[in-house]
Amino acid sequence: MIHVGIGYDVHQLVTGRKLILGGVEIPHEKGLDGHSDADALMHAICDAVLGAIGEGDIGQFFPNTDPRWKDCPSRVFLEEAARQVGLRQGRIVNVDASLIAERPKMMPHMTAMKANIAAALGIDAKKVGIKATTNETMGFVGREEGIPAMAVASVDLPE
Repeated sequence: MIHVGIGYDVHQLVTGRKLILGGVEIPHEKGLDGHSDADALMHAICDAVLGAIGEGDIGQFFPNTDPRWKDCPSRVFLEEAARQVGLRQGRIVNVDASLIAERPKMMPHMTAMKANIAAALGIDAKKVGIKATTNETMGFVGREEGIPAMAVASVDLPE
């Protein structure tokens, strides 16, 4: 039976941090602030996968109050989400995500992002969709104060 989950994450852009999205370090004057590497794309996908199996969010598995996760690569979180699917004898069918940012341009990094996400989830890169858009200069995204990501995941679980 196919189950679907949705995820959303957002982190504030700040100076003095690397910008990491989809496991790719993207050249930019600001990075995302957070306890881990603050990869909003991987965090949204993680929440989507966990939601598809009826679990809570990333914070329940990896609380930002736990020093073990300080500066942790978000790949670790995706790998755990995939492991949780496997514990239920399920398989990830696909994931699809959207990044929303005025700058920098995401397209040059999409292939690497897909490969990183697919590897962490143990699925083929063809099963990973990523899109990028702007917010047409409106709101906190338009002011380049933060970058949100949204994701959906479908997981096939036994009945």
